[in-house]
Amino acid sequence: MSSAGNRHVVAVIGAGPAGMFAARQLAMEGVHVVLINRDIKPGGLAEYGIYYDKYKMKDGLRKQFRQILEMPGIDYYGNVTVGKNGDITLDELRSMGFQAIMVTVGAQGTKWLGLPGEQLSGVYHAKDIVYHYNKLPPYSTQEFHVRGRVALVGVGNVMMDIAHWAIRDLKVDEVIAVARRGPAEVKFTKKEMEYVIANLDIAALDEELARCAPYMQEVGQDVQAAREYILSALPKAIPPVSNTRFRFDFLASPTRMIGDEQGRVIGLEVEDTKLVLKGNDTKAVGLGTRRVLDVDTVVFCIGDKVDENFGLPVQWNEFVKSPQPCYPVDGLSYEAYDPEAEKPIEGVFVAGWSREASSGLVGVARKDGELGARAMLQYLSTMPGVDDPAAIISCLEERLEHNHKRVVMKDDVERLFAAEQAEAARRNLEEYKFKTNEEMLAAIGS
Repeated sequence: MSSAGNRHVVAVIGAGPAGMFAARQLAMEGVHVVLINRDIKPGGLAEYGIYYDKYKMKDGLRKQFRQILEMPGIDYYGNVTVGKNGDITLDELRSMGFQAIMVTVGAQGTKWLGLPGEQLSGVYHAKDIVYHYNKLPPYSTQEFHVRGRVALVGVGNVMMDIAHWAIRDLKVDEVIAVARRGPAEVKFTKKEMEYVIANLDIAALDEELARCAPYMQEVGQDVQAAREYILSALPKAIPPVSNTRFRFDFLASPTRMIGDEQGRVIGLEVEDTKLVLKGNDTKAVGLGTRRVLDVDTVVFCIGDKVDENFGLPVQWNEFVKSPQPCYPVDGLSYEAYDPEAEKPIEGVFVAGWSREASSGLVGVARKDGELGARAMLQYLSTMPGVDDPAAIISCLEERLEHNHKRVVMKDDVERLFAAEQAEAARRNLEEYKFKTNEEMLAAIGS
C-alpha cells in the first residue's frame, strides 16, 4: 500500500459489484480502501450468481474488477471471513483505526419458510444450487439430486435460472413453477424466459389462466395481458434440447413437503389461494383447500437474508438502517443502526444486498455501492485523514497472521485468473474454474 500520510483509510467488506464499485468511487476521491472478501476471488454475485454460461458478460465484469484492483489506492485481502464466527470480527476491524467501514457482503443467509419437510432429501434452496453450478467452494463439490418432477417455488429470475439448468442441462422430466399469487404478478424478465419457453406447455398455461381468471378479475387484473407477457419471449425462444415439460401452478401456497420412508421428498402440499386487494397491491389469502403435487425435487427460489452472525443488528432479514440518516443519498439511508440504542452505528455503512435485497441485477448492485460510497464520503468530509495509514494496515495483517490461514492479495488474484485461463485454453473450453479453495491456492503458489 501507499504510505502517504493524511489520507482517509476505510475498509470495504465484500468484493461483489457493490463493494468493488464502492471501492473504486472512494479511491477516486483519494481514500485508501482495504477491500476484505470472504472468497478467494473477487466478484461475488457477478462471479458466482450469474448463470454459468454467460461467458461474455462474466468476462467483461472480470476485466472491470481487475482494473479496479489495479488502482494504487486499493488493497485486497481475500479468503478472509468477517463475522462473529469468522477470521476477524467487525468490532475488531472498527478498533484498528479504520475511519469508516462499508459492509457489502450481500445476503449470505438462506431464507426458508419454516415448513414441515424442509429437511428432506431432495429439498434445496436455489442459492445453494446457483453456487454449485458456478463452482463456489464448498457448494461446488456438494451433491444436488435434482431429478424427475421438479417443483420450483417462486416466479422470479432465480427460478428461471434453476429452470434453465434443470431443463437444458439436467433434462429432467418436468419443471413446475409454483406461485402463491397469480399470472399477472410474475417477476421474471422476458430475456430469462427465452431460454425455457420452448419447453412451456402452452395448453396447460391456458388451462391455468382459465382457472385463475375469476380471482384475477375480482382484483382488476387483465388475464390476456398476463398471457401476452408470459408468452412474449416466444419470438426469440432458444431451440429446445430436452423433452422436459415446463408449466406453472399459480395461486398455490406451499404448506409442507411429504417424504417417503427413506427421507426422500415425494410430494409438495399446497393450499389454494385467492387474490385480495391490499392498498395498491394484492396479497394471496388461503382458501383452506389443499392438494399434493407429486414431485421428486423441491427448490425454494424465494430470496435470501443477511447473515445474522455478521455483527450488525438484523430486522426482517436485513441489516437495520438509520431511519433518519445524517448522510442520505437520493433520499436513501446507508447508515447502519442500533435499534436498541436508538442511534446510528458510528462510521458503519451498508450497501448493495446488505442494505436491501434487490432484483439481483449487477447494475443495481453497482449503483447502490456507488451511492453508499457517496454517503461515506459525506461522513469522511467531517474528519481529517490519518498521519500513518500503513499502521492501520499492519495492525490488520498482524491480526490475520494469527489465523494461520492463507490470505489472498491482489497479485495472487491475477495469478489465479492467469492459471484458469491457461487451463481453459489447454482443455479447449470457454471457461475453467478450480472447484476448491485448495486447488485455487495451489494454482496461486507461495
